[in-house]
Amino acid sequence: MGEEISIILIEDNESYRNVIKRALNRASVMKLLCQFGTAEIALRTLRDDPPSPTVDVVLLDLNLPGMSGLEALPYFRQSLPDAKVIILTQSDKEADVLGSIALGASGYLLKSASNKEIKEAIHTVMGGGASLDPKVAQFILKTLEHKPLKKEETSFLTDKELQVLTLISEGLEQKEIAAELSVSRNTVAFHIKHIYEKLDVQNAPSAVAQAFKKGIFNLD
Repeated sequence: MGEEISIILIEDNESYRNVIKRALNRASVMKLLCQFGTAEIALRTLRDDPPSPTVDVVLLDLNLPGMSGLEALPYFRQSLPDAKVIILTQSDKEADVLGSIALGASGYLLKSASNKEIKEAIHTVMGGGASLDPKVAQFILKTLEHKPLKKEETSFLTDKELQVLTLISEGLEQKEIAAELSVSRNTVAFHIKHIYEKLDVQNAPSAVAQAFKKGIFNLD
């Protein structure tokens, strides 16, 4: 059994909060530290009375009363720089997906996701991967399928870094990338560190989003 994963939930629907609470309570390695109905209360609590132990994962709804989840996301990233943020929402709008990723979310799930999928997403982001709901990520992933890279526009990335970035875009975790490329996990972590530095990002989803902006993946 691994170390316990500490989680906070920001969701205004009390019934759905209870569903998530029951699901996490049944997971032996996960603990719901606290839950909030608004982003403002959550951020104020984190400032005035930080929960213990340290928060590992934030489950964040977008459609909240007052400050939206998208507006609050940078503040959660600032308050909890080491925590992974997973958006858990009803919105499948491209602007919300890409906006959340650009602001540092490590995952994006729809509320139609099963309890099992939510728990798998938590494990995925804790393992250094990106968790994107297939229903909302389809418009991204379909452009990656069999699309060549624009080599002339990616000279700042090495061939190995391009390989790793492509596998990141396909949702693979570090250990899976290591197996795919027949290298050690430390080597993969080394390449990912340099990819993040070169793209000026902090996580896997942001790296994929930035790859599109810079033309690394050919959308033609």
